[in-house]
Order: sequence, then structure tokens, then C-alpha cells
Amino acid sequence: MNKKLVKWFEDAWYGEMYISAWFMPLSMLYVDAVRLRRFAYRVGIKKKTKLPVPVIVVGNITVGGTGKTPLVVWMVEFLRQQGYKPGVVSLGYAGPKTDSGPQLVAADSDPASVGDEPVLLARRCGCPVAIGRDRPAAAKHLLANHHCDVIISDDGLQHYALERDIEIIVIDGQRRFGNGYCLPVGPLREPPERVREVDLVVVNSPLELLEGEIAMQCVGQQLVNLKTGESRPLTEFKGLAVHAVAAIGNPKRFFNQLAEAGLVCEAHAFPDHHPFSAADLQFKDQRALVMTEKDAVKCAAFAADNFWYLPIDAELPEAFSQQLLTLLKTKTHG
Repeated sequence: MNKKLVKWFEDAWYGEMYISAWFMPLSMLYVDAVRLRRFAYRVGIKKKTKLPVPVIVVGNITVGGTGKTPLVVWMVEFLRQQGYKPGVVSLGYAGPKTDSGPQLVAADSDPASVGDEPVLLARRCGCPVAIGRDRPAAAKHLLANHHCDVIISDDGLQHYALERDIEIIVIDGQRRFGNGYCLPVGPLREPPERVREVDLVVVNSPLELLEGEIAMQCVGQQLVNLKTGESRPLTEFKGLAVHAVAAIGNPKRFFNQLAEAGLVCEAHAFPDHHPFSAADLQFKDQRALVMTEKDAVKCAAFAADNFWYLPIDAELPEAFSQQLLTLLKTKTHG
């Protein structure tokens, strides 16, 4: 989609810009279609696939990034510490254009073939990862090739064909639901009441918390050189002028994080999942270039000495850990 058009929609969704009444009928039709689809799954017109292991869905109801990936990484590590053998299924955005069936993803898989987020998950989680447009088929493929006893479906909230035991919604604590309308008038994929139906609501970097919501903080303290693997504290870059590059759902969050750490950023925002080339990152000076970890997996082949990325880790309260374990035990064992 054209960058200017994307910017126009984002300003309309999250700012004070007037929304033309011409879009409201489209939004109403969209909501009707979403509710009809859910009803079809609920009454059995559309079939769900039940797996022999518990399924935890991590998703959101807004367009764009909310911080799901750091939460999935955190959950994989936490569940592994509890003795589970987790696996992850994902759509594999920007993967094969044809339906080539489910695929396993390794740490050294080509992001251009399988998507940037699945490769990042495979590298950070160190657990089996599978992708596929057919989410149940991807999950079955994962179980057929690996001994997993719990599956996390990344960004799978609207993929109702895969039956789930636990639903977790992640909300952007800065933007939340924007103007509160569904597409195309607003950023919502589903009506806001959908939040009341899930098991856990996690808010990334909240300005405020509503009843029942759990705060998550995403922190990055070390910059890693994309070419050499050298790691340096983010504080060492305080006061330095850098090029900040992000091709994620909400690049402003990344730019603000760097600015709050004291870096002087010239921001370069690209569309989410942008397939970077060396030409995209050729600037006229030799300032350090700082990017997200998701973008770094696509830039390793042409990394220069001044390319750095910021790994992000999720921090969650003990209450979330206990609630997750309790849900896993009660919902899967009665």
C-alpha cells in the first residue's frame, strides 16, 4: 500500500483527523462479516481442529504491532522452565506466495522465504517453529516432526479454525484501540467487546491499566553489532547521532525507546515486514545505524560495520506467570 495512504489511515485511526461518513457503511459490513464468521465456527458450520496438546493463542484485535513477539519469546522460555516442551506456529508473513503447505523454520532459514518474525522466533526461542497459511495444518506438521506438549499460536486470534485452550490479547498501551472503530474507519480487526472474551489481557507499556489488565514492559539494554556480533550497552550510545530504522507495525515505539535512552535519532520508518535491500540503508554519512531485531534478520547478508540492532525482552509480573500456569492446568486437565 502507498506510504502516504498508510500514513493517512494511521492519522485517522489514532489522531484527531475527521473520518468521512462514506467509510462507515464499509465498517458496518466488515463487523457483520466478522460476527457471521465467528458464529459459523461456534455452531459448527465451519470446522475447528482440536489438537492433542494444549494450544495458547497470542494475538491482538488491532492492525499493526502491539508487542506479541516479545511475549511469545517470554512464554516459550517460561514454559520450558516449568518442564514443558513448547512449539510455535505462525503465519509466516511475506513467505511463499503460493500455498506450498506448512514448513518448519530454523534459525538459519531465509526470511524472504518464510518471513522475518518466524526466523526471529526460531533464533530467540530455540524451539520448534512451523509456518503455514492453514494454521491447523502447520500445527499438525509441527507435532509430526517434534515432540511438543504445548503449542503457542503467534498472532492467531482470528484464525478460528485452530481450536484453542487459552486466548491472550496484547494491547499497545500507548495507542490502545485508536478511535474504537473497526476497519476501514478504525484499526480494529474485531469489535472491542472481543477483549472481554479472552483469558488474559496484556498491555504493552501502559499509560494506565484497566481492571483485569496485566502490564508488560519491553526493555532493551544491549546493542548487538549485526556484522561482528559484538554487544555493547545501549548507554554507551547516549548522546550519539544515529540512523534509526524500523519496519514494524508501530515504528514510533522503537524510535521513542531509543530517544528515551538518550540517542539522537534520525528516524527512517518503512512499511511493516519491508524486504530490505542494501540500497535502502545507504546513507551519506557513517553514523551508526540502529534497527529492530526483527529487521536485523533480513539485513545480515549486507550488514556494514556500523549496523546495530536492539534485542527486546518482555518483563511481566509474577501474577501473569501464576495465572498462565493455572489456566494451562485447569483448561487442559479439567
